[in-house]
Amino acid sequence: MNVYVKEFFSHRSVWIMTLLFAGCLFGIAPAMNQGSTWVGILTGVLLWYVSEYTTHRFLFHAPPPKNKWLLRLLNRLHYAHHELPNELHLLFLPVWYSIPNFFIVWLLAYAVTHSSILSFSVVAGGVGCLLYYEWVHFVAHRPIKPRTPWGKWMKKYHLWHHYKNENFWFGVTNPGMDKIMGTYEDEKHVELSSTARKLL
Repeated sequence: MNVYVKEFFSHRSVWIMTLLFAGCLFGIAPAMNQGSTWVGILTGVLLWYVSEYTTHRFLFHAPPPKNKWLLRLLNRLHYAHHELPNELHLLFLPVWYSIPNFFIVWLLAYAVTHSSILSFSVVAGGVGCLLYYEWVHFVAHRPIKPRTPWGKWMKKYHLWHHYKNENFWFGVTNPGMDKIMGTYEDEKHVELSSTARKLL
């Protein structure tokens, strides 16, 4: 297991996002005893879990665009991952995608709160969830046997999306949004898709 932990944290996007998470925590540390800071963190967590599903379903699984630049973008972000699901460099969200998104979150939070600390607390919640997402996704695609029943089930759940039918099971870390949005189904009742491995 240690070799996979080392492999995970040696990836550039993971350690960069870990540094960003640490920086956010350092920035909000003086206000950690305030309830508003924890509300900000929880807001970031909730925003992440909604975006995890909506981005995966509606952006990453959008029909291939005619614009070549957009097609290359979506191919790098997700299409190629379905075709080569165990390719290590395709498992992680690239920093050129993640960091601008979190910068936008910070700006929106600041526009609402007019507080740098609250804005960083929202980003901290989101980046913490991103790192958890990256680990769960990494485990799903590497020869790792999760230690908990939840981990084992989520690994199986995500692999259904890749190998059974790409139109279901968009949640990587939890099935909550799938259940709300109607894309959670009993795997036994879902037909095998011929395009699960080829989104283009």
